[in-house]
Amino acid sequence: MFIALLEAMRPRQWTKNVFVFAGIIFARKLLDAASLRESAAAFLLFCLLSSSVYIINDLLDAEQDRQHPTKRNRPIASGRLSRSLAVVAALVLGGAGLGLSLKLTVGFAITAIVYFALNLLYTFVLKHLVILDVLSIAVFFVLRAAAGAEAIAVPISHWLLICTVLLALFIALSKRRHELVLLEDDASSHRASLIEYTPYLLDQMIAVVTASTLMAYILYTVDIRTVSEVGSDRLIFTIPCVIFGIFRYLYLIHQKGEGGDPDRIIVSDRPFLVNLLIWAAIAAAVVYRR
Repeated sequence: MFIALLEAMRPRQWTKNVFVFAGIIFARKLLDAASLRESAAAFLLFCLLSSSVYIINDLLDAEQDRQHPTKRNRPIASGRLSRSLAVVAALVLGGAGLGLSLKLTVGFAITAIVYFALNLLYTFVLKHLVILDVLSIAVFFVLRAAAGAEAIAVPISHWLLICTVLLALFIALSKRRHELVLLEDDASSHRASLIEYTPYLLDQMIAVVTASTLMAYILYTVDIRTVSEVGSDRLIFTIPCVIFGIFRYLYLIHQKGEGGDPDRIIVSDRPFLVNLLIWAAIAAAVVYRR
């Protein structure tokens, strides 16, 4: 039962919460012990909150998940986790996450509450509304980054927030496309908003977001404020990594039929992972060279 509960919490998807560290990384406080401690606490609290939402989502979607080729193996849909225990776990995780968020800054607590409330609204309403479903996912990533900055009381670049929104949209649209292609005629029975999408429409949206993401990141690296804060204009050397990463993801979507599980792609696709590590190494060398 414990294994089923842990699986329902989706620890593999906690990788999304690393956006909480954006503030401390680009504020050049990663080596500051106090700031690192606060950021780590913020990350753990967001893991509690997101796990609570995942369980609530699975409780509501159990019937539809049973009709899905892969989601039918989820603990609640498969019957490996009882609904009563799932309800208790969701309440405890959500309550603990919100309660402990008050131990950090007021700004962080407010952001965490907004994140949790918007996630509930998404679970009950927004995920069934075309376009608003993917926009909501993008907002979640922005809230993670903003919460991380609030936790250590540092400002976060507007360009970085814009890049976060666009990258999250890229991933969300890619996931919708994967679902649509995988489920085919059964798509609308699994998620109401899917009936409003077509592969062609999603490809057009992905094309727009891809170009916008690249342009926003390029502008971020050469922006006067970025150069001043980082103390260098050499972040431009990370641009090839970003281009390769996006193109590699598009390749996996269109040629390998992936994209439905971005968390798995990050850790299982070796070229993508190596490229990500190279980007991180270059960015760290530039930001922390002094």
